[in-house]
Amino acid sequence: MIVWRVVVALIALVVLARTLMSAVRTFVVPRDEPTALARIVFLAWRTPFLALAKRRDAAAGHRLMRLYAPLALLSLPAAWVFVVWATFAAFFWSLDEVSFGRALDISGASVTSLGSFHASRLASTILSFVEAALGLGLVALLITYLPTIYQSYQRREREVSLLAARAGSPPSAVNMLIRFQAIDLLGRTTDLWAAWELWFVDIEESHTSMGSLAQLRSGSHEHSWITASGAVLDAASLMLSAVDVPYEPRAALTIRSGFLSLRHVADFCDIPYDPDPAPDDPISVTRREFDDALERLAEVGTPIKRDRDQAWRDFVGWRVNYDTVLLALCALVWAPYAPWSSDRAGTAARPPITRRGGRGRGLRATAKKK
Repeated sequence: MIVWRVVVALIALVVLARTLMSAVRTFVVPRDEPTALARIVFLAWRTPFLALAKRRDAAAGHRLMRLYAPLALLSLPAAWVFVVWATFAAFFWSLDEVSFGRALDISGASVTSLGSFHASRLASTILSFVEAALGLGLVALLITYLPTIYQSYQRREREVSLLAARAGSPPSAVNMLIRFQAIDLLGRTTDLWAAWELWFVDIEESHTSMGSLAQLRSGSHEHSWITASGAVLDAASLMLSAVDVPYEPRAALTIRSGFLSLRHVADFCDIPYDPDPAPDDPISVTRREFDDALERLAEVGTPIKRDRDQAWRDFVGWRVNYDTVLLALCALVWAPYAPWSSDRAGTAARPPITRRGGRGRGLRATAKKK
């Protein structure tokens, strides 16, 4: 019997260590990978929410999915505390030689700091204090973490909301360039691309440090950080490939900043992609859609380059860098409809609970040079 108690205590110690590491890596360590426990909690909430949201119209489904990430995030400390309660119950059972039911009572009183049950040995008393400190510490981690995550959320959503005035709702790269032409802004976009370049840098940092941010939805059912990303990247790609204006290096930097940012988020979510695509690899936008976009731009007086075949090849060369990860992230967060992104993203994919082999592949790979 003593051997079994020792074995149970050792197993509980391993489980406790992995649980505490999950909390530290989720809330403290920057740019770390999601843990299995965090994935399980988010997937447990995601499956029923997604099933119910798909049965409703776009606005109602969006309102329902807005609750998903906050509830999953608040459930994480509860999951950690539950594991702490169960593992310390195993410790008390091993040390005090009491029934497991009694051990659960002692552990529950300790982790909630109620103090209604008392251990009979000094070692168990020390364990009670340790467990109480861990329980309070896990809750404190969440409390200190929430302001940070919502500050990042507000920074992200400010630019997403501003984009509605430039690209419409849902955001469209073609609408964005049409409005630029209407207000005589096509030749003066340097500041705009610079702002979005910094926005993508912020997305890369915040969405890989705080993974739940990717699942936090915008206030409007037509807005999303990922469809906004697609609209801006496509607008910059169209500008550089097809619009006959002086070359704008900031637009090129925005594209590079954007696809590297989305790739880092894809690596965090364990989404596979080709880190070094060829310039002529297939993309999800068709030549007909590209030509229709140029016709719409030409109708409002936008100067279009004469060689449309070369313009198409150049557009493909830019879009191929972010096409796969853009659609995959749209599917992952079940993004609202937007042209050239979520409208062709397919079924929302379920991320794996455990990391795939060769984790982090593509994250540090050299992207295609323009």
